Amino acid sequence: MRKTLFAAVAVAMMATPALAQSYKFVIVPKAMNNPFFDFARDGCLKRAKELGNIECIYKGPVEHEPATQAQIIQDFVTQKVDGLAISVADVAAMTKSIAAASAAGIPVITFDSDAPGSKRIAYIGTNNKEFGTALGKQLLKLRPDGGKYAMISGGPGAENLAERVNGVREALKGSKWSEVPGSPSFCNDDPALGVQQMTDLRTATPDLAAIIPVGGWPMFAPEGFKAFASKSKKDIDAGKFTLVVADTLRMQLELLKEGYANGLVGQRPFEMGEKAMDTLLAIKKGEKVSDIIYTGLDIVTKENVAKMLK
Repeated sequence: MRKTLFAAVAVAMMATPALAQSYKFVIVPKAMNNPFFDFARDGCLKRAKELGNIECIYKGPVEHEPATQAQIIQDFVTQKVDGLAISVADVAAMTKSIAAASAAGIPVITFDSDAPGSKRIAYIGTNNKEFGTALGKQLLKLRPDGGKYAMISGGPGAENLAERVNGVREALKGSKWSEVPGSPSFCNDDPALGVQQMTDLRTATPDLAAIIPVGGWPMFAPEGFKAFASKSKKDIDAGKFTLVVADTLRMQLELLKEGYANGLVGQRPFEMGEKAMDTLLAIKKGEKVSDIIYTGLDIVTKENVAKMLK
């Protein structure tokens, strides 16, 4: 009787599938007050729920503060989480943080902003050089006549933003466009400061013909951006002043539709969050992953903005 019972239990155990191992993966943005990263968070949460054995933890500095980001990562290393996906605010600082995580046996990938010389295993996001080139080409298509232009960037230590700036310059090289001295200005991912810098640039160079923010920061303060653009609305409508802005969040699409900008070039942060979970899980399973995983771009003008809003 006892042998029969043991045999039945053994058969039942063999027939019951083993529960999948659960993991805690962390997605660390540059700044949590940047709505761009909300989409990466949402993609991470959605994919974690679909996978079932993943917990997506979303935490970063409230504002763009590389030192705070490094401390947050160190805290997660101490907690021995199962994987980290980081949008790199400062390459030098994050290279050290990534090395510390790697030494602790925690796999690290980057998303949105890379640290290519670090010990990260993969990068997920935009080809930032192509992104900048697309912004420059958009301006060139809208205004082949050229003029003076300026750029607004985020943090000076961010590799992805430096690549975008170089892409814009490469696209406009040899054209009738010339960059004003002091460009780009750095808003440190602060939307209000981004709007103020646009005003300052317009004041400093009255004949400024275009501004290209290589991130969506000024538009992330929609009322402030609208107030700025309203003062130049006649010039925008007449083709004398052009605004080509990075990213395609809903608030930006609405501003474009209302005529407060001329064009947008967008990324796909939701996909970045999704793919971050897939990639970290694959690494934990011992699978080989691609070093670079690009998520693509979207070009938006007044002709297709209504479609994008749907």
